[in-house]
Amino acid sequence: MPRAQIKDEKKYQELRDKGESKEKAARIANASAKQGEKTIGRKGGKSPSYDDWTKDDLLKRAREIGVEGRSSMTKSELVKALRDH
Repeated sequence: MPRAQIKDEKKYQELRDKGESKEKAARIANASAKQGEKTIGRKGGKSPSYDDWTKDDLLKRAREIGVEGRSSMTKSELVKALRDH
């Protein structure tokens, strides 16, 4: 069933089938529909790896995007949660 807020339903379903969250799948599907899939694939890569961030920086980023349970996570758990969000 098509949803008005999802611009590329096929891409959205592919991402959901791979295990991506609804939010992330919608964000990627809508961006690729607007700008083209090849353009989206070239974006990013300018920020250092989460492994290089301090725990305080990871906590701040987790708070910004709404990762639940972040205050009790270790640094490696924060990195995984941010990558999986």
